[in-house]
Amino acid sequence: MKHAKMQELGTERIWRLFELAEHEFGAHPERSKRYVEIARGVSKKLRARIPDTLKTKFCKKCGAFFGQGNSKITRTATWAVVKCLECGHERKTGRKPNTNK
Repeated sequence: MKHAKMQELGTERIWRLFELAEHEFGAHPERSKRYVEIARGVSKKLRARIPDTLKTKFCKKCGAFFGQGNSKITRTATWAVVKCLECGHERKTGRKPNTNK
């Protein structure tokens, strides 16, 4: 019971930190990067998963928040490749092509 409550609290904090990162990105991109770092730390400490909708909003390599102009998205039929323009890291998201035909 206690563990589930801590995970729920951690998830709420993660959502709030990403809201702050989005709000601060235009004026202070370094601050939004710090908010992402804190959210990842909360996730590790409380063993709370970062929601799937938020996983695509930051670079897993350098921790940069993906706002206006610092990421590039390339879409194919099954994949979306998100490239961080700060460190150059590329990440594939989406569904794997069906190979069982």
